[in-house]
Amino acid sequence: MNGIPKIKLAMFDLDGTLFDTVRANYLAYKEACGEEFPLDEKYFAEHCMSRNYKHFLPEIGVPENRLKEIHDKKIRCYGNYFSEIRRNGSLFAIAELMKKSGAKLCIVTTASEANTRGLLGYFECENMFDLLVTQEKVKNQKPAPDGYIYAMKYFGAAPSECVIFEDSQTGIKAASDSGAPVYRIVLF
Repeated sequence: MNGIPKIKLAMFDLDGTLFDTVRANYLAYKEACGEEFPLDEKYFAEHCMSRNYKHFLPEIGVPENRLKEIHDKKIRCYGNYFSEIRRNGSLFAIAELMKKSGAKLCIVTTASEANTRGLLGYFECENMFDLLVTQEKVKNQKPAPDGYIYAMKYFGAAPSECVIFEDSQTGIKAASDSGAPVYRIVLF
């Protein structure tokens, strides 16, 4: 154990890792897009989750000048679908043990701060995390490692003192490029 550095910082993706939010996100985006930009649930799950809205909304026909409008509407109605979300109890138990051992806990997500805080509030776990790195905090979203690097700098943690939990290929690439060890989470 002497050669193994203590974990100083544990970083968690939000959607698909700490929470299964696919259905809730789909329903909120479906409502925001309306009939003008139809959205299929299977397509959304396979091609849109874990990606920034600026990248996937144009793929379904939303013009650039309407991206923010659709996303803002999605943020407003997202809370209506929190009952569709499942919490990853096992990963939360691991996070709690890490926190008790002295590690700082951080969420690194492409989600908005409003959606992230709303979801954490709904599940009454907003005080568990020491830092939230949302889409507003960094210029480049996943697959860029910027969010993870931001958190490491914020806490003064070297990659070898960190651990990252991710689920998607996009997130795993970002996490791997940060230099920290990555654990892939698979929700069923």
